[in-house]
Amino acid sequence: MRILVHSDFFARQKLDNDAQEEGYVLTNSSRILLKNNPFCVTPTLKATMDPIITKPWSFLGTWFQNDYHTPFATAYGKTLWGYFTHDPQLKDLINDGLASDSQLVTSVLVDKCKGAFEGLNSLVDVGGGTGTTAKAIADTFPLMECTVFDLPNIVAGLQGSKNLKYVGGNMFEAFPTGDAILLKKVLHDWNDEGCLTILKRCKEAISSQDTVGRKLIIIDMVARENKQVNDEASSLTKTQLFFDMLMLVLVAGKERREEEWAKLFLAAGFSSFKITPIVGLTSLIEVYP
Repeated sequence: MRILVHSDFFARQKLDNDAQEEGYVLTNSSRILLKNNPFCVTPTLKATMDPIITKPWSFLGTWFQNDYHTPFATAYGKTLWGYFTHDPQLKDLINDGLASDSQLVTSVLVDKCKGAFEGLNSLVDVGGGTGTTAKAIADTFPLMECTVFDLPNIVAGLQGSKNLKYVGGNMFEAFPTGDAILLKKVLHDWNDEGCLTILKRCKEAISSQDTVGRKLIIIDMVARENKQVNDEASSLTKTQLFFDMLMLVLVAGKERREEEWAKLFLAAGFSSFKITPIVGLTSLIEVYP
């Protein structure tokens, strides 16, 4: 328990005012691991720390000397996406982790950044998985037509609602049009070339709409150089670097700084963008054609 107390997962507390005996109580760090917490992050941690996901880290050295695309492919002989077809349980674990993250981010998004969605008649959540984010947006804006677009095997059998539907397809090809396209933590899975292809498809999808307020909405990390020297700044920097490495190890992706985002948007033909921090390291990026 000593290391858990030191790590702020538990705190010591006297059992009563007069007793010398101490017990342990939960802290904010451990409360978010409870299953009954609506913002429980346990599924995300399980996905990140699963042995299948951690093993490729030990293949970084080997990967530098071979022609495989990623350390993950070096370890298993196939991409992460290819591994999903071999091990559906891993796919479910990752999807549960993504849904958990979406629940936390979306709860803040529809409250703090509600204005980003006001006035939109339609929205397409590209790579939206099982629809955690799109469902929350559809519930908040009942007059908005929301579409979740993802691979056919992911959306197969999922039931929509009055203003929410599911469409299967490939985001590197054409996808449904809308006043806004939403990409939540999709682009960090891809290198710059892959991102540019996706961004161009997004611009095509919103440019075909003859409506005011057309835009691309991105929810992703904007990596920042923290110049403050304290424990909190150090922890934030370490977390950013960890996720940057995680994307490299698993899918040859990356976390991007503001200037890297700007370069991609310009290359894809967009005119301007605006960044709004949401929660933690996650930001809302509104990109305009």
